[in-house]
Amino acid sequence: MNSTPEVSPPRSIRILSPLEARVVGVLVEKQHTVPDTYPLSLNSLTSGCNQKTARAPVMNVTDAEVLNAIEDLKHLSLVFEGSSSRVPRFEHNLNRVLGIPSQAAALLTVLMLRGPQTAAELRLNSARLHGFADASSAEAFLEELAAREPPLVVKLPRAPGERESRWAHLLCGEVSAPLSLGAGDAAPGGVADAAISIDEFDALKSEQKRLAGEVERLQALVEHMAAELGISLDKIGERS
Repeated sequence: MNSTPEVSPPRSIRILSPLEARVVGVLVEKQHTVPDTYPLSLNSLTSGCNQKTARAPVMNVTDAEVLNAIEDLKHLSLVFEGSSSRVPRFEHNLNRVLGIPSQAAALLTVLMLRGPQTAAELRLNSARLHGFADASSAEAFLEELAAREPPLVVKLPRAPGERESRWAHLLCGEVSAPLSLGAGDAAPGGVADAAISIDEFDALKSEQKRLAGEVERLQALVEHMAAELGISLDKIGERS
């Protein structure tokens, strides 16, 4: 008797935004890691999207932005809202929509949440979602996803100094491979990775804005503490 769960025929879906991919990834992850609180409330889902660990890039999104992404994902049948709770709760439908087994969904989820990784890294990072015997078994599922039409993942060219190639998902469109540089070379302008997508650039701008706000808040706190203690910050600056 075949114990492999049945999956629906795959559908062709439009390219997802980074936030839409993050929402789906968080829902799949939390289904396995915190089943007692799944399906997720909007607040829990937003917290999962903004999580500082196991996320690349780190996001800083609002409930309203997540809710807009949910509404768009509902039209793709990737997310739906449960009806058994007074508080709206959301769950994913990734496996059925894409027609993939749980093993492939685990790998795709970790790629959506953490960015490009090697097969060995994916095996380690997806352990709470599915236990792969070894890296080669994980890579077998990755190769199946890459052979799909259209493909769902791609194996990136091995970067200089790396022993293994990394894999990336394609749910948000084509992935820019890093520019190959010689040993000791630097990218133009001192940028370590010359290939950066618009979405990555927007994420960096968002993070820079968040850090600038944090610096302003810390500066205001220091000034307030100095005033309470009767310390002149100007004199401290002159001494230094």
